[in-house]
Amino acid sequence: MKLKNYQEKVLNTLKDYLSALNAFKAKYTNALEIDPDVARDYDFPKRAFSQATNRTIYHNKTNGLQEPLPDIYLKVPTGGGKTFLACHSIDLIQKSYLKKQTGPVLWIVPTTQIYRQTISALKNREHPYRQVLDISSGGRTLIKEKTELFNRLDVEENLVILLLMLPSANRQNKETLKVFRDAGGFTEFFPAEDNYPAQNELLKHIPNLDYFGEANEIFQRQIKTSLGNTLKVLRPLVIIDEGHRAYGQLARNTIRNFNPSFILELSATPPPNSNELVKITGRELHEEEMIKLDIHLTNKASLDWRDTMLAAFEKRNQLEKNAKDYEQNTGEYIRPICLIQVERTGRDQRGTDFIHAEDAKEFLIKKCGVPEKQIAIKSSEKDDIEGIDLFAKDCEIRYIITKQALQEGWDCSFAYILTILTNPQSATGITQLVGRILRQPNARKTQVKELDECYIYTYKPNAAALVGEIKNGLENEGLGDIAGRLVSDEAIGGVPNLKERDLTYRPGFKKFEGKIYLPKFVVQEKESWRDVIFEADILNGIDWNKIDLKEIANKTLSGTQTKEQELTLGLSKEEKELLLETGRLETRGTLEIDEAFLARQLSDIVPNPWIAFDLGRQALRLLAKKYDKEIIAANFVFIIEELKRILDKEKNRLAEEAFRNLLDQKKLFFFLLQDKGHHLIPTHIKVKSNRQLVRSDNSPVQKSLFDYVPDEDLNETEKAVAIYLDEQEQLLWWYRNRARKDFHIQGWQRNKIYPDFVAAKISKEKKDDYDTVYVLETKGVHLKENDDTRYKKSVFDLCNELGAKKTWKELFDEFPDKSFKFQVVFEDEWKEKINRIM
Repeated sequence: MKLKNYQEKVLNTLKDYLSALNAFKAKYTNALEIDPDVARDYDFPKRAFSQATNRTIYHNKTNGLQEPLPDIYLKVPTGGGKTFLACHSIDLIQKSYLKKQTGPVLWIVPTTQIYRQTISALKNREHPYRQVLDISSGGRTLIKEKTELFNRLDVEENLVILLLMLPSANRQNKETLKVFRDAGGFTEFFPAEDNYPAQNELLKHIPNLDYFGEANEIFQRQIKTSLGNTLKVLRPLVIIDEGHRAYGQLARNTIRNFNPSFILELSATPPPNSNELVKITGRELHEEEMIKLDIHLTNKASLDWRDTMLAAFEKRNQLEKNAKDYEQNTGEYIRPICLIQVERTGRDQRGTDFIHAEDAKEFLIKKCGVPEKQIAIKSSEKDDIEGIDLFAKDCEIRYIITKQALQEGWDCSFAYILTILTNPQSATGITQLVGRILRQPNARKTQVKELDECYIYTYKPNAAALVGEIKNGLENEGLGDIAGRLVSDEAIGGVPNLKERDLTYRPGFKKFEGKIYLPKFVVQEKESWRDVIFEADILNGIDWNKIDLKEIANKTLSGTQTKEQELTLGLSKEEKELLLETGRLETRGTLEIDEAFLARQLSDIVPNPWIAFDLGRQALRLLAKKYDKEIIAANFVFIIEELKRILDKEKNRLAEEAFRNLLDQKKLFFFLLQDKGHHLIPTHIKVKSNRQLVRSDNSPVQKSLFDYVPDEDLNETEKAVAIYLDEQEQLLWWYRNRARKDFHIQGWQRNKIYPDFVAAKISKEKKDDYDTVYVLETKGVHLKENDDTRYKKSVFDLCNELGAKKTWKELFDEFPDKSFKFQVVFEDEWKEKINRIM
């Protein structure tokens, strides 16, 4: 297989690096002989990297013996032939740097899928990968799996490729993993068990070997004859495929502890702190005919997934005709495959509102006449493509149905069409599957336009969002420049390790521990109390017959017919933005009025499907008085969205009515409950933080209830409010209420209200106590008039109204003469409000 230009670029850069590495290692070796202490500071891999790349940033690596370790990355996008490059790289590193043709190579892969593909290719003497290795070794290549033994003669006379899946090398429990178990098959790599001097001498030279016993015991130390120890003795060249998957520190340490002589990593998306020797772009792949472009997006106007499936079926049939004509003219075989993403694949998940793999299969068989043998399902439970050569002429498979199973490592350049049948509102899926249809068959353009491009079918309504998702998918496949993005060579990221802290009250506030209660809405149940449950207490009390749908009748519908869109994404002339919309085709839509579909769309607002169906039918009848059926059908998506908005507003109105009725009927109360955790501010909390909140003069806050406030947990407005509270003379203490963990109020809408702050004002009578507790919710100015803010203000007003009627000391003595006030404060007025409070 002839190398592409960009592949030659990769290998030439590697040659330059290896040449520099040899020169600087020679100096390092000489320095070791003269002064080992000086040599330890001579990082020859870094010097070689700087000379080969003209970059100064390099992340130093060492092996298990703490020796300098060459560890570099080749950044090659999906479809760029990483495995082929790895084989050529083995040849270069073995001959140019390690000065040999034989010896061990540890080849690490991250997934079962990649493992199977790689081992199959390397064991096949006719495969280009194996042929490169055989040329390198002079025909003396052995491919070994973890369970297969090899001896010293094998290693001395052959190039031994040992394939290992990463989880096997991830040394979580070395006593149970086979790699580190004692195994008799590797005894000849170690001294005899009773040759204690030789055993100790080997441990002296390779101190990280695993062994039994201790030096002061009768049988002294016995080196384990394990595969792991054998690798440490042999010091292999290590190849890591999809290296970013091995970037956990545990896995990384395990690999380096094998004492490798060189680590070469290949990935489409190298992780932070990697030494990226060379980077190949998506544009270079396209210029070498490795990927299919343009990408055609067909956005179906129909709300029925079957219409989308039918369009993909027709496109695949057309592509197969093109492929057969192409085969007659050239003799090259292509069988276009359609990938179909569904919402469910589990055997017990069919029969719900979600599109199941069996639903798609049944549609293809019964409605499209596709033979069952042409359809495969790929999921965690069922794998119809296991062990099947999808490129073989006798393979029948033309459709592969999956949910998420076709991810990294699955390669089949016959995949031309991606059909997305997931929820139209879902933003997943495309990013996982887009790379699977990009590879060009035989890595060469056919010169048949339809066979050199790929296709996506969906019924997702937002074309702009769809293009955004595809760009994200390309970014994940290392095709960032196609997505219009640039990756800096010097980018260093990662999430810092946050220190876990166990926080308690400040010494001056210890007396309040377990005594700071806050009121909330509760329901009486026989002789006990419980928190309000929205579904059971509020939603269940709504009278859906009171829903007012008159507003829908006043909506103006468009007379324009719905259009289906087909977007074409291709190359632009701009270097920074490779992917660009280059064409658009619009056709008249095929929307129909589907009352059952309408009911399903309303189900997240109206839980009863029969009521939802009836409300949908009522709305359509109101519109039918003004508009004919064609106009209603053309505006069906608009009608659904407007009806959902109206119903949500009506549901909230009726929920508030039901909530207040429960209060009037003495079934719902605004109470303090001494035995309920969420009424009580906690006495200790755990946080992860490296940065403490400080005042404007850089001194730590002084009046927070707890002795430490994480700076990371607050936005800029919340920080400003917290610091301002902390500086108030009339304030005794304040607390940052944690969302989804601490005090909350369940009102008449589903989501609980978690206020931002709780603050206590100093008592007029006792300076070390408080008489008023303020519960504060902060809002940005831009949120001043939105529905959520109005709702929270209404709930807080109700809390203040009910709280004013209570004498809390009648409940128990912990709150004599204390009052509560609930307030929403906005970004442009919080200072004035706090001044008024204090």
